[in-house]
Amino acid sequence: MAEPVPVRLAYGETGLDVEFPADRTTVVRPEYHPGLADEAAALRAALREPVAGPPLRDRVRPGQTVAVSVCDSTRPQPRHLMIPALLAELDGIVDLADVVLLVATGTHRANTEAELRAMFGDEVVDAVRIVNHDARDRESLVWCGRHGKDVPVWLHREWVEADVRITTGFVEPHFFAGFSGGPKLVAPGLAALETVLTLHDAARIAHPSATWGVTEGNPVHDDVRAIAEGTGVDLAFDVLLNREHRIVEAFAGDLLPMHRAACRAAQRLAMRPVPAAFDVVVTTNSGYPLDQNLYQAVKGMSAAAEVVRPGGLIVCAAECRDGFPDHGSFREVLASAAAPEELLADIEARERTVPDQWQVQIQAKIQSRARVAVHSAHLGPAELRSAHLEHCADVEATVRDALAADPAARVCVLPEGPQTIPYLATERK
Repeated sequence: MAEPVPVRLAYGETGLDVEFPADRTTVVRPEYHPGLADEAAALRAALREPVAGPPLRDRVRPGQTVAVSVCDSTRPQPRHLMIPALLAELDGIVDLADVVLLVATGTHRANTEAELRAMFGDEVVDAVRIVNHDARDRESLVWCGRHGKDVPVWLHREWVEADVRITTGFVEPHFFAGFSGGPKLVAPGLAALETVLTLHDAARIAHPSATWGVTEGNPVHDDVRAIAEGTGVDLAFDVLLNREHRIVEAFAGDLLPMHRAACRAAQRLAMRPVPAAFDVVVTTNSGYPLDQNLYQAVKGMSAAAEVVRPGGLIVCAAECRDGFPDHGSFREVLASAAAPEELLADIEARERTVPDQWQVQIQAKIQSRARVAVHSAHLGPAELRSAHLEHCADVEATVRDALAADPAARVCVLPEGPQTIPYLATERK
């Protein structure tokens, strides 16, 4: 009998150690690069030697107001490094009183004071005004016209009215927008609920090009890009991260060429070919903070769905310390039909998009292809059943049982979940 392969799955803040049979297991990870020895220097160099356009200091003038869009607490953006680097470059030109940091929550909840201090550090929180975007607060939104494929666009007032607008984030493959970062920090990040609902409607989400690693011809990304370009971004600033959430590359400059360069680099790191589909795929949602809730864990399921055989099994290890979560409409939409196929039919037949239906639509689409079991410290069997998911008490035992049914069955393991996007070598270059 072959020696087992020990694998640490990214799970919560501590990880989950699991063993798999060596002769039947393929482990797929992104190309690993150690964190940069001097992350601050790399960030400074990106702002001073941009991919396209002039350095940041040449884009601002004394007396101007500056709005900076940043990821919320469900994303591992190194805000505590990126924002000080940005402020250091603005020093001597712009007063801190004229800078606002806008947390691009999209439709997510506002971040708490404690979360903001963890995200930015006390020094930034005490020195710079920070505002949580609220997609449902009409008073804080400004009409910006229709962009892309007839998307009605309202954006955060302080963003629209700032003299200088800067997006900051990180780039990785995204399960329906192609890649994160760049223009997503404008919309959906700082957009009104109606704008987000249009960008995430059933037709866009169901489009075959609304998937990992595709931007051009992707109806979601095409419209997100059109909104950012049409409403104006003065500088975009993104990084690539490794499994420890350390910076491995930094990019800044004009929005579209900067984001294209970052996406090419992210694709080289994260997307990995496999020769054939697997009977079982074990995935994660990349650990904390990305696996805080079941809503986010759909991304890990989606990565696994790329290489599971029809009728196979996906096992997703996600801590889900925030539950479904309790805020938003995800749980309500999941409970609106008796089975995934009914959910999919209902969503695709709707004339009006409802909040969070896109995540349910993607989950139901995955379940039309494969069984999905979830290992979570915070969601029990009854809660998972209400989400149409199987409960997995023990990852090793679940995989062992699945493989025992067929001596030829094989398992693929994605320890870092959607930080690695596997694909069938016969289907994509």
